[in-house]
Formats: sequence, structure tokens, C-alpha cells
Amino acid sequence: MLFTPAETKVVIIGGGTMGADVAAVCARGGCAVQVVEPTTERRALLPDYFANTMIDLGYEHRLHLLTTAGSLEEVDWPEVDLVIECVPERLDIKQELFAKLEQYAKPEAVLASNSTSFPISDIASGLKTSARMIGLHFFMPAHLVPCVEVVYSEKTSPMVGESLSRLMTACGMVPVTVKKDLPGFLANRLQHALSREAFAMVDAGIASLEDIDKAVRFGFGFRYIAAGPAMQRDHAGLDVHGAGGATIYPTLNNSPEIAKCLSDRIASGKLGMKTGEGFYSWTAETMKAERERYQDALRAGLKIIQKDLPEIK
Repeated sequence: MLFTPAETKVVIIGGGTMGADVAAVCARGGCAVQVVEPTTERRALLPDYFANTMIDLGYEHRLHLLTTAGSLEEVDWPEVDLVIECVPERLDIKQELFAKLEQYAKPEAVLASNSTSFPISDIASGLKTSARMIGLHFFMPAHLVPCVEVVYSEKTSPMVGESLSRLMTACGMVPVTVKKDLPGFLANRLQHALSREAFAMVDAGIASLEDIDKAVRFGFGFRYIAAGPAMQRDHAGLDVHGAGGATIYPTLNNSPEIAKCLSDRIASGKLGMKTGEGFYSWTAETMKAERERYQDALRAGLKIIQKDLPEIK
């Protein structure tokens, strides 16, 4: 099995923000991409979204590679090499979809899930061709965040994972291999370890949410654009890190429960921008400004690390 973008037909199931951005990533690399989106209203918006996104990425010359469909039945399945599922994060929906895909897709087609939390082992449970099923986890916004996790289950064929990693590299992404299928995979586990400690310090009155955000963005987090935690330790010295860890680790939060400052807001329906309030308060104007600032910062970050990213041909 060898994927090359120019010879790979990709089907994305789900045309929401994530699915549309994943489609743009694949088309950027040169894959022919069809997005299956059953909602008429959302499907009607996709052509303009694709046009704007591909122009933003500098690959408008590959816009013609992006098409849409309204149902699985409209797909020319014998031509499909890779399916990427981007449907709502419900296990029953994903399991039902993969059972259908097992029937629709040719035996050698790879079936991937963009699930953020459900192990591919659970999604593929009971299916006969689980060796070709794999997790392919992008980060929002997928067309701007270069990393993608390639998550193996115990039954995933190594050839499937290796081929998918090569394809993602050809599409300009930075694949990381997750060898064991566990909750949160790799990056989200690291993020949650940080968040647990951060929110525990808020609960304990040690720091405000605002100061925690500043400490990450303008302190140690700023350095992560240059080097990850292992490389950082080589810069600073492993002995220094070891001494600090020996002092700090015994006092780190290790609770299996989420922090009160988080659970209270969830219970009150304060879920972030989607409800107008989360850790911060939002209006339509401040949300628009923050989203623009956020995406501009990501684009600027991409320029900084551009020479470290795979080349798209």
C-alpha cells in the first residue's frame, strides 16, 4: 500500500468546520477530495468556504480537487482509497458509520476516524476489517495546525499507519505516531495534564485564569514553538530538570476529578463562546475579534516554523 496524493481519492464524511478543513489539507497536497455532507444548508456553503480557504493557503490552483456529495450513496466507492470520518463526537454514530463503510469501501481502502476521544478500537469493535481502521486526529483549525496524530489500535496494520503518515507528510502535515490506542491519544493527554494543574491552582487561589493564560503564552509556552519538552530539557540540562521535578512532582495535582472552576461553569451552562460566557465573557463583537486574533497568531506562527514543515509538491 503506497499513497501518493496525485493518485489518491479521499472521501471526508462530515462537512462541518473540521471536515471542511481536513478536506482542504488533503486537496492542498494534491488529493482528489469529496466531502459528504447530508445537510443541504451546510453543503451549499462549502464551495465558498473551500474557495476562501484554498486562497488563504495559497493553493487556489487545486480548488478543483474539492467536490461535495449529499449522501454515501452518491460516492463512487470503487475509486476511493481513503475515508476520513469527521461526524459528531458520539460513539454510536461513529460505530454505525464504520459498519456501513466496511460494506461500501473496497477492501484495500483505509478507514480513518478523526475522533478526539473515542479509541479506534471502540469505533471498529466487532468489524471484520479492523486491520485497515485507524485514528487520524487533526487539531482545529486543521488547515493551520500542522500536527496530526496517527493512532494505532491493536489490530491496525502497520502498513496502513506508515502509508497514512507518508500521505499526510506529502500534504504538508507533521504526523506523530501513537502506538497504543488510549483515551486522549498523545497531544490531548499532554494538554489535559497542563489544564488539570492550571485549574487546580485557580481552585486553590494561587493564580487567576488571566495570569495562568499569560504564564503559558508569554512564558514557557512561547518556547514551544522552537522546541518540545524533550528538546527544551537538552537545552537547559537534564540535571536541572531532574532537580526541579524531584521538588515539584510531589505537590502536583493528581485528582481524577475535573476542577471546581471548570465543573461549576459547565453545570451553569457557561460553556465558552458558544454560550456567550465560559472562563471569559463574550459578545458577538469580542468573539469576532478574538477569532481573528487567534487565527492571525497561528498564521504568524506557521511562518516562523515554515522551514521545519514538510514541503508540498
